[in-house]
Amino acid sequence: MLIIGIAGGTGSGKTSVARSIAEQLGSDKAVIISQDNYYLNHLELSPEERAHINYDHPLAFDNELLLEQLLQLKNGEEIPVPVYDFVKHERAEQTIRVLPKPIIIVEGLHILSVEIIREIMDVKVFVDTDADIRILRRVVRDMNERGRSLDSICKQYMTTVKPMHDAFIEPSKKHADVIIPEGVKNEVGVNLLMTLMERHLNPA
Repeated sequence: MLIIGIAGGTGSGKTSVARSIAEQLGSDKAVIISQDNYYLNHLELSPEERAHINYDHPLAFDNELLLEQLLQLKNGEEIPVPVYDFVKHERAEQTIRVLPKPIIIVEGLHILSVEIIREIMDVKVFVDTDADIRILRRVVRDMNERGRSLDSICKQYMTTVKPMHDAFIEPSKKHADVIIPEGVKNEVGVNLLMTLMERHLNPA
């Protein structure tokens, strides 16, 4: 089993890169796990208090659970991946059943900035995209998929997203084995990863 970690800033295109690789490999060979599903579940807080949590900090995630489940996959066990409700800021009741596959693709903001997660990765990838493109993508995503207002998106970007990117995500680039500028549009970078995956699946 090969575990690939794909990190990058918000809206960088890391999810698109992960999906492109998984689709080309096929559902019998690869599965994607999103770090976004592993936000800590702060049910001790009111919905209003949960809305003000810094969700862009590495400690906002249940990194221990993510590590535990990745180790279970490596051991050939299926896992119940949590589902996070971004409107209510809490975990949903349902989970996603994930079976072990030869290629496990883990994508998220802090895949490379959290040491215990980074160390389990066999291949570490950083998707590097200009900040203006990233913020535009985030605005569209959060308004269309997460029910956010433009004002709340802009406020969050300036108070937590950009500071956390500068403090944690951008510095984590130094841990990457492969850096892919402009995400899935960089066909050379994606094809390089595909070649690596195919060599793993079909060793000479």
